[in-house]
Amino acid sequence: MTKPKIGAHVSTAGGLWTAFGRAKEIGADCIQIFGASPRTWQTKLPNEDEINKFKEEGKRTGIGPAYLHASYLVNLGSPNPELVSKSIRNLSDHLKIAELIGAAGLIFHIGSSTGMDKEKSLNQAISGMKKVLANVPGKSFLVMENTAGGGEKIGKTIEELAFIFKKIGSKRVKICLDTAHAFESGIVKYDAGNIKAFADRVDKEIGLENVVAIHANDSKTLWNSHNDRHENIGEGYVGLPGFKALAKEKRLWDKAWLLEVPGFDNNGPDKRNIKILKSYFS
Repeated sequence: MTKPKIGAHVSTAGGLWTAFGRAKEIGADCIQIFGASPRTWQTKLPNEDEINKFKEEGKRTGIGPAYLHASYLVNLGSPNPELVSKSIRNLSDHLKIAELIGAAGLIFHIGSSTGMDKEKSLNQAISGMKKVLANVPGKSFLVMENTAGGGEKIGKTIEELAFIFKKIGSKRVKICLDTAHAFESGIVKYDAGNIKAFADRVDKEIGLENVVAIHANDSKTLWNSHNDRHENIGEGYVGLPGFKALAKEKRLWDKAWLLEVPGFDNNGPDKRNIKILKSYFS
């Protein structure tokens, strides 16, 4: 591999397949989309025509892989049994959409313990993820994302992600590393020495081959702030030097790099952000 695929989260307004046209406009090599609304429990599976159009557009444009992002309502670590049950059902629906359209996987936030014993919460999340995988057999990955760590969120450390990953023991469970979240949670500062140590740690605990995506976001908040706020590449506290240093870690080049930034015109990930990030890979 000479350079990583760099893409973005794009809108599906007008149909899931329309995401590819928007991705092409901004120079994206790969995409992330919502398969259904991220702010409601209700989901609608795509029909055969929608599925075919999505697959055809993917082939026509050559853009991929495609990842889905799950609903923000999901919380597998909650002490509320009804919320956990709804989360399992919703995650299953979104993973089913990923499977139907041939997406590589579903990226999701595990949830929050919200007062419950952390180990109990982690084991509950493990049980929930196993149910989701059983509900939706297939090839699409169920991808855990690290968090900024605020509000008793699960997955703020590599060790927490590794604990869940190892306990489930499924080849369909993978990891997405968010650059802003890793910075905001205090896991890593983006200079050469720290980046190598971070990658070494991920490799030891989880295996870098099990990291399939990078959410490439700058941080609007300080290191170790535990405050999840994304910023355009170079306009946050990670900064251009941080991304330039990160781009030199070639063990991350085989991942799908996906921008989730506000955009310089505040209309979401744009051509300028993608161009800046791509300029560091040569």
